[in-house]
Amino acid sequence: MRIGIDLDNTIVCYDGIFHRTARDRGLLEADVAVTKGAVRDYLRATAREPLWTEMQGYVYGPGMTGADPFPGVWDFIKDAQGRGVDIKIVSHKTRHPFAGPPYDLHRSALAWLQHQAALHEVRLRPGEDIYLELTKQAKLQRIGALGCDWFIDDLPEFLGEPDFPKSVNRILFDPAVQYASSADMRRVGSWDEIAAGFFGAEPWAPFP
Repeated sequence: MRIGIDLDNTIVCYDGIFHRTARDRGLLEADVAVTKGAVRDYLRATAREPLWTEMQGYVYGPGMTGADPFPGVWDFIKDAQGRGVDIKIVSHKTRHPFAGPPYDLHRSALAWLQHQAALHEVRLRPGEDIYLELTKQAKLQRIGALGCDWFIDDLPEFLGEPDFPKSVNRILFDPAVQYASSADMRRVGSWDEIAAGFFGAEPWAPFP
């Protein structure tokens, strides 16, 4: 079995680092929730969209060292690999930010992944297990070319793309419960739920 996994907001949780960065820059009121979405919405509501855009470049660049993995994700990957499951990480991200200094976002993502993989004794090799694509279309094509049986992503609009490979079972990672259930993708709220779905007493069956 081969499972593909998105990176940003699926493996990597940016809630804490966005909140800390905005707070350190004096951009937040004390009552703004510690979530990426709350920081974004607050800055947009206070007419500071350019600051939000620039902050994304920093967080996805050098600030990524302060980002946390979602609870349970590395336990799942390690367990899956131990069971002979092939794990592929496939992400879509530009090489450089849209605003601010020209950080190399791919280098930052690879460094974070390799550090975390070593920390959790997981083997992930760039170009063999990790693919950072420059466009959404390239990400879709990569998922198809890899022959993934399942793909896990946090964006229902991506999983619902007309060009999404028809043979791939889709899992929507939705820990904040933002989206409605869908007949053509399985919605989950945690990596523990994903682990139980694949390796529990009653494993998930592929979608028809």
